[in-house]
Amino acid sequence: MKVAVVGSGYVGLVVGACLADSGNDVVCVDVDEAKIERLGRGEVPIYEPGLEMIVRANLAQGRLAFATDLPEAVRSSEVVFIAVSTPPGAGGEADLSNVLAVAREIGDSMDSEKVVVTKSTVPVGASALVEAEIEKRSQWPAHLCSNPEFLKEGTAVNDFIRPDRVVIGTVSPVARDALRRLHEPFVRTGAPMLFMDPASAELAKYAANAMLASRISFMNSMATLCEAVGANVDEVRAAVGSDGRIGSSFLFPGVGYGGSCFPKDVEALSRTMEQNGVDDSILRAITKVNARQKELPLRRLEDRYGDLQGRLVAVWGLSFKPDTDDMREAPSITTVDGLLERGAQVVAHDPAAGAEAGRLFGASAGFRLAQRQYEALESAEALVIHTDWLAYRNPDFERMLALMANPVVIDGRNLYDPAELAAMGFEYSSVGRPAMPLART
Repeated sequence: MKVAVVGSGYVGLVVGACLADSGNDVVCVDVDEAKIERLGRGEVPIYEPGLEMIVRANLAQGRLAFATDLPEAVRSSEVVFIAVSTPPGAGGEADLSNVLAVAREIGDSMDSEKVVVTKSTVPVGASALVEAEIEKRSQWPAHLCSNPEFLKEGTAVNDFIRPDRVVIGTVSPVARDALRRLHEPFVRTGAPMLFMDPASAELAKYAANAMLASRISFMNSMATLCEAVGANVDEVRAAVGSDGRIGSSFLFPGVGYGGSCFPKDVEALSRTMEQNGVDDSILRAITKVNARQKELPLRRLEDRYGDLQGRLVAVWGLSFKPDTDDMREAPSITTVDGLLERGAQVVAHDPAAGAEAGRLFGASAGFRLAQRQYEALESAEALVIHTDWLAYRNPDFERMLALMANPVVIDGRNLYDPAELAAMGFEYSSVGRPAMPLART
């Protein structure tokens, strides 16, 4: 099929590349000329394992193209995906201005009937708004469909080509048939293709992210309780996760969730509930717990040292999760900003997010990026671990002891065994597990 994907950000690029890889002719459109030029050379501006290889392979085969001319892309395509950003509005609601602007341009450009798919994360009713904008401007029918994405950063390519499920929300037989044809190559192993009305599809995305966020915040609350009563969250998690009704996914405590989806989507769903007279207190609690959890490293450092003025603190991990360079809403931002505000010096390392960290903190005199993970530890009085990158999971502990001025480790991802680190001479604290006694110096 001939497909246009409007928006060449994280979602649009993955969708376009994977649809091209399954044999479709795809053009990805963006207003950023510099980005389009880079993509046309096979240079992927985001860190996502496997994506650049697929982009380059399909460019070479002529199935994938990049352009800035949206009208021409619309006219040459049978199916048009809208995959532009929906940032939070002033009240936390999803801002649909980018989506509706694209809808208007699609309507102005159509020269035949089209299937138009909202891939952006949008609130209930957005597909109807998109359809109305197109109908105002086009004499040709537009067959609307909501097809929410369920991509996890770091595994997005695999998530698209081996989905848990495909959700398709439409009342149009034409759109239903087109989306089935596009997704059939990816569900041959039996993953369900779920057809429903557009409102249900739109809500499904928010409900899924809110449910996952609630599990994280719930387990972080249990971790705090474990510390208060002397329990071990690892043992609690194992017992809870063994319940077949619950399962073990997203029950790992830590320093809070971040990224482009959970914070924004929980807030947007809360706003939708509020607008419709539904009690949103459960979502407010999820957000409150997450905000408190992001402050845990700073609380631990102040408990250990009191005044942080002039202290040198190392940070391992800046992205909100491993295998991505995305720092949107990352817990590391709370820590680094808090340390700099308190007069501390910060040396940080991340395998992928260095460029983004430089953009966020590069102007701060107290912040420095280390090119290698152990370089960050030289003379450090504490190490804070934010991201469970594979490279951090089995480090050279003897080297760490030799490099650090004080062997204080605040492990926000529970990567190490507390007893083993204490035996080696570290002052080690994690999340929800019995703390090793911290010497006062």
